[in-house]
Amino acid sequence: MANVFSDLNDVIRAKLDALAISSPTPVQNEVIPKILAGENLLFQSETGTGKTFAYLLPLLEKVEKENDHQKVRIIVLAPTFELASQINSACKSVTDRKTALFIGGAPIKRQIETLKEKPEIVIGTAARLVELIRLKKLKTDGLLAAVFDETDRLIKKEAIEDTSAFRECLLPGTQIIACTATVNRQTKIFFADAENIIMPPEDVLKKRITHWAIYAENRDKIDTLRKFLSAENPQKALIFTSRADQVENIYNKLTYKKVQCTALHAKSDKQKRKAAIDRFRSGKEKILITSDLAARGLDIPDISHIIQMDMPSDEDFFIHRSGRTARAGKTGINVVIGDAFEMRRYAALEKKLGIIVYPKEIHNGKVLSCMDEEEAE
Repeated sequence: MANVFSDLNDVIRAKLDALAISSPTPVQNEVIPKILAGENLLFQSETGTGKTFAYLLPLLEKVEKENDHQKVRIIVLAPTFELASQINSACKSVTDRKTALFIGGAPIKRQIETLKEKPEIVIGTAARLVELIRLKKLKTDGLLAAVFDETDRLIKKEAIEDTSAFRECLLPGTQIIACTATVNRQTKIFFADAENIIMPPEDVLKKRITHWAIYAENRDKIDTLRKFLSAENPQKALIFTSRADQVENIYNKLTYKKVQCTALHAKSDKQKRKAAIDRFRSGKEKILITSDLAARGLDIPDISHIIQMDMPSDEDFFIHRSGRTARAGKTGINVVIGDAFEMRRYAALEKKLGIIVYPKEIHNGKVLSCMDEEEAE
């Protein structure tokens, strides 16, 4: 099969080479030619399969061909600040064209000043983008395409009003691209004018993630976590807890024991959240503790270990947590540290999802299989 990256210009290909990206993922192979051809698309692909570059690369190819650099050419709509920020970072990694990030909660005057610098790619959240368009500060007359990322969340009850308002601001003929990990009926209706592409599942959960179970009573969980981190020395570990108040508790107990880590709180202001994510992304911090809410949409490369300090009530959360590792063709380890009740639920989920869970224990500073008694002696 021809490498669709060959359809991209030398500038973008050089940027991909610098990121050590040489081969497109299946979704990129499928989507890039269609976007280059100007088609409206709604595409579904599993978490971690390369959706962001699937739409960014062909759209940036179109921007590179434009001679007038005074107009906004692409707008990407994202449901959260974190995702918008990640898309902005991904965009900057493959183009030198000016990008701008516009999210609610930040000073609008500063954002209006940024628009005077003539960004060609704008990424943001719906309410703020609509506000800037209605103020006639963000103009859509030069727009080539609008992207709706994580559409399943953009059209949920609490967000659809802003998403619809944004779509109404687009001029006829603007290319529409939407992507998600799960296409439902409501999504298909909202994007009725777009071709649907449903990528076959890659079974990342089964094929690229190794699942471990470590038994611990509730009172011993954080100490078990500390021992695990010491024994395994993960390259980059993301620790999940269902309860937001436990994030601080885990962070305090680990740092008291001289374990270097950082924490991501849902209630932290955006600057603190961004600083924590940036430290983790860059590798300055190897361990990040978070809740499900705070970590929604996080796409950070090279996470080697996911550690779940409880079994989430919803299996989608388990899949979402696990899917933060083994991204873009890599492998990873997903660990649940749980009590007897949680281990029973984990066993039921193992059967339902068709995964294999390996029981582990920490003995003499090593992570060992519970089955292998000789190894422990």
